[in-house]
Formats: sequence, structure tokens, C-alpha cells
Amino acid sequence: MNLSKHFTLEEMIFSETAERLGIDNSPSTEVLSNLRGLTNFLEVVREKIKKPIFVSSGYRCPELNRAIGGSRSSLHMKGLAADIVSRSYGTPAELAEVIVALDLEFDQVILEFGRWVHVSVAENPRHQILTAKHSPAGVVYEPGLVV
Repeated sequence: MNLSKHFTLEEMIFSETAERLGIDNSPSTEVLSNLRGLTNFLEVVREKIKKPIFVSSGYRCPELNRAIGGSRSSLHMKGLAADIVSRSYGTPAELAEVIVALDLEFDQVILEFGRWVHVSVAENPRHQILTAKHSPAGVVYEPGLVV
């Protein structure tokens, strides 16, 4: 089922962890609606970079989110967040820079560990731009895109 021109429901809910653990990651009607909005956001990014975007993590039901150690307030559980890359475009940092430069309404753009970009949309967006890094104390979030 297509949610938008280039993004399917299957890719937005797929999880190897869910399959391995037998978790049903099917979205509710509300989540499905949110996923349509999220994929419309991703379409704008894809149109700008003129390259495919790979979604490594989209919707996560609460059980799946717990299983992977996700935040208890993760917008992935509402179908409002995705972790993405576009290797044919460039590095995750370059992708994050493009998303920020588009000046779209977003909740968060997080360059996570230099490996992927977390994007989220929300009704009341915070417009946070962050970089997640490992430190001896655990994960730290620095403001801005720090390469």
C-alpha cells in the first residue's frame, strides 16, 4: 500500500526486531494517518535531493519500541518519526543539512552518531536540530549539526 508517491506502508512499519520477536507492528487508523503526513514530509526531502531515501525505522508499536530500548515518549510510536539515510545522495550529515535548509515544519532533525538522520513531525513542532553522540556518560545531544 502506497502512503505517498515513493513510500509504502510496508517500509514504514518493517522491523527485523518485530519479525524476530513475533511482535505485531500494525498501525492503528490514527497512526496510518500520521504516517501519510510523515511520508509527505519525506517526499519534499526526496524531491530536493533527487535521490531515494531509505527508512531504517519508521513506526514502532509500544511493544517494539520497548524491545529496542526506544524513548518512552518516542514519536515513532505515533507514526510521526523516521530514521533515514540516502547513501546515493551523500552522508547522513549532508542529508541532515539539506533537511534543515529546506526550512520545513519539523519537530526534530537529529544527526544520530553520524550514521542516520532522525526526523520527526508534530502538531506543535519544536524545530530542534541536534546531534547525538556517544560519550563515556552515555548518549549526549548537542545543539545543532555537529560533524
